[in-house]
Amino acid sequence: MKSPRTVLKPQFAFISPTLVFLLLVVAFPLVYVLYMSTQEWYLASRVPPTFVGLKNYAEIIFKDSRFGSALKNTFLFTLIALTLQTTLGVLCALLFDTEFKGRGIVRTVFIVPMATTPVAISLVWILMMQPTTGVLNYFLSLVHIKPALWVFSQKTVLLALAIVDTWMWTPFIMLITLGGLSSLPTEPFEQAKIDGANSFQTFFRITLPLLRPYIAVAVILRSIDCLKTFDIIFVMTQGGPGTASETLNIFMFLKGFYQFHIGYASAVAVVFFVIILVVSIVLLRFRRPE
Repeated sequence: MKSPRTVLKPQFAFISPTLVFLLLVVAFPLVYVLYMSTQEWYLASRVPPTFVGLKNYAEIIFKDSRFGSALKNTFLFTLIALTLQTTLGVLCALLFDTEFKGRGIVRTVFIVPMATTPVAISLVWILMMQPTTGVLNYFLSLVHIKPALWVFSQKTVLLALAIVDTWMWTPFIMLITLGGLSSLPTEPFEQAKIDGANSFQTFFRITLPLLRPYIAVAVILRSIDCLKTFDIIFVMTQGGPGTASETLNIFMFLKGFYQFHIGYASAVAVVFFVIILVVSIVLLRFRRPE
């Protein structure tokens, strides 16, 4: 009879390339970022990195008001985008769950934004949101609504960016919810029909509670992505006007690659990672059944 040690050796030989790859791609960058976050180092300087301990973290949390503004913008953008995407995604899933002519074609067209390149789409949306020549303000003028400044105003920039993100990622929530709708049991709906429940009661008392795990998964995945959104914000505003749309990702990028303060940017990255981890844990608790 072979010993467990001799059995494990061939298995370890098979998985060792994957382990080495994970160590190089995941573990090493994480450890290096943690190391750099304790250093005072400017990329453009000839002075070597200097160990400063937790100085960068203390300055970020207690002194840097720009970090606080970026944190507020990050959560506000996530809240707006996630609310719009979840609401529209669930409604669209209910629509596509019903039979109508051309449903397959419409559903295919609906998921196209999710497969497009974010940078290219951002450039198109910038043209659409131009205050004087943009097509969005033209449509507003047709219904006698005053033109908006969209991403060119500090008051509306986060909402405008959330609209672009919603246009791109609502199909993601729709697909997950639609998969949940197709797997729901039919017995509760038949019983509700026998009991005389109307559509409104059936949706809020049966459909929505049964869909909760699927919606929770979609919300968790999208909330993490919204917190990390970088491409459309950087292409459309670069954090402007002023710092009105500067999220933590943009703030970290500007600190590291515009101001070349690598140690400080690494500390921001670590704090950002902890924030995303905490948010994910909190959302996972809501996913558990009561």
